[in-house]
Amino acid sequence: MAETPVTTEAIYEALKTVYDPEIPVNVVDLGLVYDVQVKESGDVYVQMTLTFPGCGMGPYIGQQAEWAVQELDGVEEVQIEMVFDPPWSPELISEEARSQLGI
Repeated sequence: MAETPVTTEAIYEALKTVYDPEIPVNVVDLGLVYDVQVKESGDVYVQMTLTFPGCGMGPYIGQQAEWAVQELDGVEEVQIEMVFDPPWSPELISEEARSQLGI
């Protein structure tokens, strides 16, 4: 068992360091992260999506997300699942990101 349990909040903060290279906003504020689960063992599950299913940056974004979470103390295994249901829409973008993007 991990000495320092990792929190869901810490995982979201780590994911805020991950950006879609085509959009200057992190994946959390873009609304791409749908779910985060942490087990007592330190295993982490992240369910996320992309702005569109055929996004060529998908593998890159998923890898960056995995690496960001893996660096947290207390994290053992990281599973990133890319899903496309429900589909992403611009309504999921945070207010802060909206102002950043000028929407």
